Amino acid sequence: MDTNVIFQTAAKLLKDRLDTDKDGQMELTEISSALFGLFSNDKGKVDLASLVNNMKGGDMRSLAESWLGDGPNKSIETSQLGQLFGNDKIAEFAKKLGISPDSATAGLAEAVPVVVD
Repeated sequence: MDTNVIFQTAAKLLKDRLDTDKDGQMELTEISSALFGLFSNDKGKVDLASLVNNMKGGDMRSLAESWLGDGPNKSIETSQLGQLFGNDKIAEFAKKLGISPDSATAGLAEAVPVVVD
């Protein structure tokens, strides 16, 4: 599947989760761009395979397998998001959207499994 489609789907999920007052201040293009930055490697490329391989090599193996399998996706804890992406990238993601890192991780906990799945 095209990564643009994946990020648009995740952006819609995040918009619903994060724009709680429904004032429309969060734009899908901004969310998609922030997601792209979060999921990009140091070369500016989205590399989901490396992300999943890193999960499988660590204590998040069962998460990765649930996201890639046919059954329901297991939930990711906010602390695991920090391990997966790094707290600095999550803070940058939050800053781009004008939200707190705590709000960002709460929304990402729902969106990340959708992106990987």
